[in-house]
Amino acid sequence: METKFISKTDTGIELYRLENGNGMIAEIITYGARIHKLLVPDRTGKLIDVVAGFDDPEGYRNDRGTYFNATIGRVGNRIKNGKFVLNGKEYVLYKNDGNNHLHGGKEGFDKKLWTAEIGEGTSLKLSYFSKDGEEGYPANMRVSVTYSLTEGNALNIAYQAECDEDTLCSLTNHAYFNLSGDFKTVLDHDIFIDADTLTAVDGELIPKGEILNVKGTPFDFTVPKQLGKDIKADEPMLINARGGYDFNYVLNGGEPAASAYSHSSGIKMTVVTDRPCLQFYTGNFLDGFVGKTSYPYQSAFCMETQGYPNACNVADFPSAVLKAGEKYETSTSYVFETV
Repeated sequence: METKFISKTDTGIELYRLENGNGMIAEIITYGARIHKLLVPDRTGKLIDVVAGFDDPEGYRNDRGTYFNATIGRVGNRIKNGKFVLNGKEYVLYKNDGNNHLHGGKEGFDKKLWTAEIGEGTSLKLSYFSKDGEEGYPANMRVSVTYSLTEGNALNIAYQAECDEDTLCSLTNHAYFNLSGDFKTVLDHDIFIDADTLTAVDGELIPKGEILNVKGTPFDFTVPKQLGKDIKADEPMLINARGGYDFNYVLNGGEPAASAYSHSSGIKMTVVTDRPCLQFYTGNFLDGFVGKTSYPYQSAFCMETQGYPNACNVADFPSAVLKAGEKYETSTSYVFETV
């Protein structure tokens, strides 16, 4: 088990490799605190890369809004009209998704160079200092993300943040998975999500406060089913999301929170998290964009653990406020096995 520095580009992007000694390898870059590669053994023992991305770390600078495998912040997902009120004061954020704020803004955490520190065992800590006013958010914030590999083939992602004034904080990782490794389609994957409800969205895919029961609907993954089974159902929210899933599921709190399985590779991934929600996204905006390979429509999926989206504008949602002097701590694990 080891973590080691591999290389540094001319613009300062550092690449590190984590190996758990049990056949699993994670490569992490400091640009956006991103997963560069995630090599997992399939049922034959062959290592396959199960995340999208680029061969060259510099490629992520031009990822065309995909957010490939990046740390997202200060707030993941969309904020309605790019504004919120905190302690009686209105804050206006950068609008990078029509009239709305998405994934931290024009230059969110995904576009920052983080500072790396090799930790104990198979771990890497990446840190960033976000200044007061960045993308419109109040307060100075110190944030860190620690990636670690376990002998049990789990990739753990642990987040910490502190601020000197009240602000918003809801971090996630935007990893794009295809457990077959060929990135042709994910509609043949079996998906399970331990959530009886999801947050309904408006025409701009922003939660408006209504909670929908998924039982018996095309959104129901409480029993594992093939992803493609209901994805083209005549359902307004699916159609509005470019013919796929891009919705926030309210987790039941069980373990695992979700899972995915590829029949072709035999790889199963389970998600364990302390977060209340999970954004399930099926690559509906992928359009043949070329990185390590070509990524066509719905060739990868994301399971982004998170707080309630747009919570700053929906009174009934649990708050995303991080108060001065408090510590934000949360973690998610992606666990791999062959079945």
